[in-house]
Amino acid sequence: MITADLHLLTGAYALHALSDEEREAFERHLVGCEACAQETAELSATVARLGLAVSVEPRREMRERVLGRITTVRQEAPAGTPLLRSGRTARRGRLLSRWALAACLAAATALGGTAVWQHQRAESALAQAHRAEQGTGRIAAVLAAPDARTRAVSLPGNALGTVVVSHGQDKAVFVVSGMAHAPAGKVYQLWFDDGGTMRSAGLMNPTRSDQAVLLRGAVDGASGMGITVEPAGGSKQPTTTPLTLTPFPA
Repeated sequence: MITADLHLLTGAYALHALSDEEREAFERHLVGCEACAQETAELSATVARLGLAVSVEPRREMRERVLGRITTVRQEAPAGTPLLRSGRTARRGRLLSRWALAACLAAATALGGTAVWQHQRAESALAQAHRAEQGTGRIAAVLAAPDARTRAVSLPGNALGTVVVSHGQDKAVFVVSGMAHAPAGKVYQLWFDDGGTMRSAGLMNPTRSDQAVLLRGAVDGASGMGITVEPAGGSKQPTTTPLTLTPFPA
């Protein structure tokens, strides 16, 4: 039974810390809640940025300390907590949830970075990002840039996307989770939107649902990005209607 306010599960979902029942309920909720969808995308990008920007060899005692603390922290909400709150109470709860998550992320960074993310799915997603073909170092440089700005990307289904742009680096990174695989013989192609003229920005990895992709080429004043489905190997110009056209953050 789901007892928590679904609006308060954005952080836990971004960290892959929900049970199967909670995750399914929250994903159904995302379909009709634009605020939660955008917040979840932003938090997912934050997790990816921290994981890529902080790559520290943890102390040997870290695992024992984390496992020891788990036994002292209550994992379930108290019985009788109402399913949904409304109005000011819900907004206050969401604000407290975001502050609590921010504090946890800051503590995680101080205590050794990626070692804190114990959940198998989170570790797998970070490992995939580290092995990204476009180059982990260049992706990390964009995600960790002081002027990096993010914007949620609207995608079909339950996929969560965020674009991160650094004008200082003149580069952009697309971070996505839960992207459905392209049809057989097809591939997702990224594009820079140069005021209505589409410029190829490379291909996504067709075997991954979760990935961080460095857009190929310089931002060079582009106003946004798009994604289309193209034949394997990509196209010189889009041949299908874009799945999304997203303005870059200011």
